[in-house]
Amino acid sequence: MLAIIIYAFGVMYSPGPANMLALFAGINGQGWRAFLYCVGVGLAMLILFLLIGYLGSEIIPKEYQSVIAVVGGMYIAYLGVKILKASFQKESSTAQETSVSFKTGLVLQLCNPKSLVAIVPIVTVQFPRAHIEGGQIALWSLGLSIMACGAPSVYLLAGARLKRVAMNPKVMAWVNRVMACLLFYVAYRFLFAQ
Repeated sequence: MLAIIIYAFGVMYSPGPANMLALFAGINGQGWRAFLYCVGVGLAMLILFLLIGYLGSEIIPKEYQSVIAVVGGMYIAYLGVKILKASFQKESSTAQETSVSFKTGLVLQLCNPKSLVAIVPIVTVQFPRAHIEGGQIALWSLGLSIMACGAPSVYLLAGARLKRVAMNPKVMAWVNRVMACLLFYVAYRFLFAQ
């Protein structure tokens, strides 16, 4: 169960479109007025977790789950490599004027491919391995969607309170490196832990 939380944290809290929009909203002074955007992101994740969580267990037979685990583990390791490589590239980012809302967060996250990257391995491989089924899927989905709401909230707060630090490429590089290491750990668990 710890692998579920570590994987979700690594994917949800690494820089992505939803988190970067929250960061820029914080930098541009929208502060907690943009918190509804974060709630929209969390609600979108709850919808996707519930939908895929309950359909995933019916669609994918148990004998294919180990194959999915190997493919998923390799893909997670690939994501870790991409994030790690990005942390060593010199690229300056500038704050862009952006206005975010609940609807923006909801629609963006429902259409964000990163959400599926986070959700599919959890509900098709990790939930069955941890014997999470029935009503437990709803409880875990709620908890993980609250975690998903927390990701852009952290970036929003960082943007509002730590403008210089949040835009520092060295800080973002180290955030990426830590997230990459977490993804490598989860990939290892997918591939070698039963």
